[in-house]
Amino acid sequence: MKLFDTHAHYNDSKIYDTRKSLIQKSTLCGVEKIVNVADSLHSLSICADIASEYDFMYCTCGIHPSDAKTDMEQNPDWLSSIEKALKNTKAVAIGEIGLDYHYGKDDIEQQKICFAKQLELAQKTGYPVVVHDREAHEDTLELVFSFDNITSVFHSYSGSAQMAKELFKRGHYISVNGVVTFKNARKICEILQDIRSLHKNALSRLLIETDCPYLTPEPYRGQTNYSELIKYTAVKAASLVGMDTEDFCNLTYDNGCEFYKIKE
Repeated sequence: MKLFDTHAHYNDSKIYDTRKSLIQKSTLCGVEKIVNVADSLHSLSICADIASEYDFMYCTCGIHPSDAKTDMEQNPDWLSSIEKALKNTKAVAIGEIGLDYHYGKDDIEQQKICFAKQLELAQKTGYPVVVHDREAHEDTLELVFSFDNITSVFHSYSGSAQMAKELFKRGHYISVNGVVTFKNARKICEILQDIRSLHKNALSRLLIETDCPYLTPEPYRGQTNYSELIKYTAVKAASLVGMDTEDFCNLTYDNGCEFYKIKE
């Protein structure tokens, strides 16, 4: 059984100092690949350095919407910095980028500009995109769909079944994490149960992730998340889509390699 944690944050201060032991524990439990996701200009080099420590780890390059205003104002050449970081051999995607309206919309225009510029870079370079979409579904879709030649994954998927159907139709992916194990996670569970009805290729566009150190699955909810715990997400998601756990893990492993263009 192969596991691929397609979205982790080992650069986060909560686990940075303990990352080596957490990563080692994870690899002993079947986690064969991890993508460490950047979220700011400051994190670009940190994520690249962590990825360089392990043959099985990769990184992304991008600015999270929560950092968009600050990074754009303080670094006029911010986009060039991301493009330069993509030249690292371990870089596999542009992300985590997108829109986040949870804490208000005071910086909505900066978020949109930052997101659009990074999508343009993805179209120019051919890299896939890791999308952060929090309470901004309509605007996020509008921007993503305005670019014909990019492939994205909506990580920690929180949209509707109809939205997922449209994403699958256009060749995009969704990713699920420990949220599927929560008792109140009705919407994402219903989507997984009905996923085959959304698109004939829907299962081939499904990824799993931890988003560690956050969104820890049951029965460890409330504790620090790390890649080993993705197995609990896999078990629950496999049951929802009606697959054997091992087959599901192998499927999502292959999907992750396909999305990130990682050759075995």
